[in-house]
Formats: sequence, structure tokens, C-alpha cells
Amino acid sequence: MLKLLRLALTAAILTAIAVRLRRRARMPGKPPAPPAPQVAGRTRMGLVWAAIAGVVALTLAAAIIPTGPQVLAEAQSAVYQAQQSAMTVAMGANGQSPAPAMPTPAMPMPAMPTTTSIAPTPTPVAPTPTATGPAATPPLGIPAACMLSGRATVRPISPRVRAAVDRQWRRIERWLREHAPRTYASLGAPGRAGTIALAEAQTGLEFPDDLRASLLRHNGMSGPPAARFGFGGEQVLGVREIRDQWRDSCAARVGRGDPIGRLIRVGTLIEVDADTGHVVASMVRPDPIWPSYHAMLRDMADALEQGRPVFGARATVKGGLLRWSETL
Repeated sequence: MLKLLRLALTAAILTAIAVRLRRRARMPGKPPAPPAPQVAGRTRMGLVWAAIAGVVALTLAAAIIPTGPQVLAEAQSAVYQAQQSAMTVAMGANGQSPAPAMPTPAMPMPAMPTTTSIAPTPTPVAPTPTATGPAATPPLGIPAACMLSGRATVRPISPRVRAAVDRQWRRIERWLREHAPRTYASLGAPGRAGTIALAEAQTGLEFPDDLRASLLRHNGMSGPPAARFGFGGEQVLGVREIRDQWRDSCAARVGRGDPIGRLIRVGTLIEVDADTGHVVASMVRPDPIWPSYHAMLRDMADALEQGRPVFGARATVKGGLLRWSETL
């Protein structure tokens, strides 16, 4: 109740100050007005004081005579309206916004807990497994000298070489799709550069760019052996098969006391020289058959499209499968 009384008195004082300020703002810089306007001003001032007295009376009545929550709410509303009216009059008198009668004290902000910055824990990265060690036991019959464990590094491929290899594979794929769809379905999925790099580390050989580009397009063949695509009857090996073939060849050479070879077996008889990139068949003849793996792919595409023989065999199709028939 004391709070309501304080609000009413404050509103009355503010209203009186505002009226006085407004009257001063309207007074012209001339001699005092005639008596008639003064009477009107006094009458207006009397009305203002009567209104203030009414507000105070209502506030006191609401505070003294408890008439229920509804009466108290109405009294509070009247006090609020009186405050707003006084503020409006004061703003019109001096053109500035007066300070509120009773500013609401700011709520104290809760103290923020002090946090100690913690450095992020680095995620451990598992080391790249090598080809040797306790978890990599050499296969049966493969000597330790043929189980290399060099660092696997992915090497870039010349864009020109990769585009040339892809062009020849597109020719082969198009012919198989149109004439031997069952053989076309045996083409392997694309290989991974990391798998090729690991095979290079485990053999100690760097695969030529055109061979790596071919493995990235088709990593060997899949499906039944009779339905797989081959180069003139030659198998097309994937990355792991190439590595395993090299290990078998390495074991045979070590058993004979020969130095470890530099040939990469990519088919039944076909090998790629890791130093020169030539395609050879060392078990048949020592001379290169093709100057590069890309040249072999190009001749294979020509043989399919033009129907000419390759490796002494000509391409035929039976039941959607590619067959190589020996020429007379």
C-alpha cells in the first residue's frame, strides 16, 4: 500500500511540474495577458489540481478499503495512466524525454563460471600396415626376400597418359557392350591408387603410368573364368594378382639363385618391364611385343573393331561371350 501511495504522490508532482513547464513554454515574450485569460488559466489549473486530487483519492481508497483484486488492479491502472500523461505533457513542454519516475533496478547478472581452456586431445592415427612383421606371415613357399615392406606412396599419373589409356578402354568397352554383353559384364571395377601404391611397395617396383591408369579403370576381371575378358586369350590381372604373381616369380628366381626380376606379370604370359615399360613375353621370346601397355590396349581395340588377329587369334562371339579362335 505504501508503494501505491508513493506512486500516486509521484504522479501528482510530475503532473504539476509538467503543467508548469508547459505554461512557461507557451508564455510569449510580451507584457502579461489581460485579466480574462488569467481567470481561464486559473480555472484550467484548478481542474488539473482537481484531477490530481482525484487520482490521489482513488489510490488512497484502493489502499485503505480492500475491495478485492479487481479494485486494486483498476487503481494501479489509474496510477500508470497518470504517470504516462505527466510524461507526455513534459515531453511537449521541453521537447525531451524525461527520466522515468521510478526506474526499475537492473537485475544483477549471474556470475559466469570461469572455464579453463582444455587443449583438444589428438586422435591417434593408426600406422599404415606394412607387408612384414608379426601380423604379416610370409605365404607358404615365399622367401622373406620376396616380402618387401617399403613405404607406400601414391604417385601422380600424367593426365595425357591417363586420357590415352581411357580412350582405348572406351573403344574396347563399346565393342563388348554391343557384341559380347556377357563378357562386358566381367570387366572389373576401378582400382584404387592406394592399393596400387601398396603393391609397388611390396614388390619394390614402380608400375609404369599406362599400367596404373589401366588398373584405375579396371582392376582385373570378375565372374566365372570362362566369361572373363582377356587379351587374345591372355588373362587380365588385378593389382593383388599382379603382386602375387611377382612373389611366385621372385620365389622361383631366389630358389635358382638368380637376382630378383624387374618384370611385372600382368597376364598369363604377358609381362611389363618396370624399367622400360615394354610389354614382353619372356617365356616365349626376349624381344618386346609392344613398346608400352597403352600400345597393347590400342592393338587390342583395333583387333576387336577390325576383326584382325592378335597373338595369332581372332575374336569371335558365342552366346554373348568373347572367344579367341586360333587362325590358320
